[in-house]
Amino acid sequence: MALMALGLTSPGRAEDSVPLVPSLSSSDGQAIGARAAVVSPPLRGAEVASPKPPPLHIDYVSYGVAITADLLADSGATCDEDVAPCILGSGGGLALRGGYRSPGPWYIGGAYQFSKTNSANIYRLATLQQLRVEMRYLLDMGYRTSPYVTWGIGGVLYGNEFGVETGGGTAFGGIGMEVQLSRLVLLGVGIHYQPVVFAGFDDTAGYHRDSGMAQYLRFELQLEIRSELSRR
Repeated sequence: MALMALGLTSPGRAEDSVPLVPSLSSSDGQAIGARAAVVSPPLRGAEVASPKPPPLHIDYVSYGVAITADLLADSGATCDEDVAPCILGSGGGLALRGGYRSPGPWYIGGAYQFSKTNSANIYRLATLQQLRVEMRYLLDMGYRTSPYVTWGIGGVLYGNEFGVETGGGTAFGGIGMEVQLSRLVLLGVGIHYQPVVFAGFDDTAGYHRDSGMAQYLRFELQLEIRSELSRR
């Protein structure tokens, strides 16, 4: 009765006994919802990570120089030291190389190498020249350092002071590692097993040299530079 006296209910109807609640307009509801969205932090389960951009696929042309050391493991039939001093020996020199590096793990290129070798003083300046086709398969470890395996074939010339006394063919296989000093500059090392087949010849001292296969271990310290060809 007290409520009726205050005018908050209507007599004779049950639903009129429910207290009256002020109604909200649609604009007021939208404003409250917007404020709640600003104040309430997003649920962790509803967070969606933004997609990462796809990796760049870049083609490179690569070129560089290497300091080489050629250690003779076996001179083969070319040297018969019971008849004459061995005209083949260990040596060292430079290798100039260039090639194409694909967006994947492959490298294909060519190299020209010249080395001064020990000829037991038969030649004044014994030079071994090589022209090779080379391939590498690089293992991407996700770091600046990438190991690789390498192989190739080529031809050789041998003589005095870049002259030609004999020639032959060669193949090699090896392993190496390159370190990325910057995005376009690489420093690398490599070790290769390299058999070389020489044709028979008569040297300048008048000794006959039979055909044979010499075996070398080649060590390289490499400096290479890459230039971008394209991105996709």
